[in-house]
Amino acid sequence: MSAFTIRSATLALLLATIAFVAPVSAASTSDAETRTVEAGEHRFAYRELGPRGGMPLVLFNRLRGTMDHWDPAFVDELAKERHVILFDHAGLARSGGPVPQSYPAFAAADAAFIRALGHPQVDVLGFSFGGTVAQQLTLDHPSLVRRLVIAGSSPGFVPGSDAIHNGPVPAKVWETAFKPENSDEDFLYLFFSPSPASQAAGRAYLKRLRARADAFAVQVSAEGWQGQITAAKAIGSAQTTLLNRIDAIRQRTLVANGNDDIMTPTYASYAMFQTIPDARLMLYPDSGHGFLFQYPQEFAADVLEFLRAP
Repeated sequence: MSAFTIRSATLALLLATIAFVAPVSAASTSDAETRTVEAGEHRFAYRELGPRGGMPLVLFNRLRGTMDHWDPAFVDELAKERHVILFDHAGLARSGGPVPQSYPAFAAADAAFIRALGHPQVDVLGFSFGGTVAQQLTLDHPSLVRRLVIAGSSPGFVPGSDAIHNGPVPAKVWETAFKPENSDEDFLYLFFSPSPASQAAGRAYLKRLRARADAFAVQVSAEGWQGQITAAKAIGSAQTTLLNRIDAIRQRTLVANGNDDIMTPTYASYAMFQTIPDARLMLYPDSGHGFLFQYPQEFAADVLEFLRAP
């Protein structure tokens, strides 16, 4: 055998090995395969997008949110550069097992899920409820989190955050949020500002969600979201809030929100920014809780820049 043949064979083996170690996942949320993995007493449903091989970015979702609620325009932009993992929280929607009843229990289950996929460390982006779980995860499992993004979220009770720019949070907010089922109009009210531009962005987002053939085939059950509410109530006082603990978060953190969030008032984002030692704060104009769906490409670009910075 000639030296050329040996080198060619070696190169072919190397390329085959690289292809095996670093495959490319689905490029779009519309065709990402739904998979499952067992982790402790839970069976987690998840999807993967983007190139493998780098630091994974795991997305933690909101109250009553499923994988189907992530905006394709946002996630697909992230997946152009990052290995993105979407999943349903323990016991919710397509994931099985008992529903956790506290943030530490949600965080412990989610940590087991990440480790079950074979990842010793990940970047985390948590939205709303998922942002609070992400804070708890970082506190309880600090070696698992490299960098942290907290979007439209809070640490629980924050003094002075029970009001928005024009007065107390309207009772209509919670009456709407806790309906057994929410209509598109409910969602537009809760997640987007009243301006024509923001409402149009909200309708465009809802339309994008329907691109996936099996979108919303499985929703979060009443038992599931009641468990999430039980967890939220447990940090709803000045004594129990995570605001008392998040100064222990040493990871570089990006806190982001709309300028007028009526679900988790924007003031809570400012409080987290002040408390987490290595935090940055980004606010987006004419937007509310769903700012990341109103500005999907812009927020994705900001997240990627934050994560790639040395």
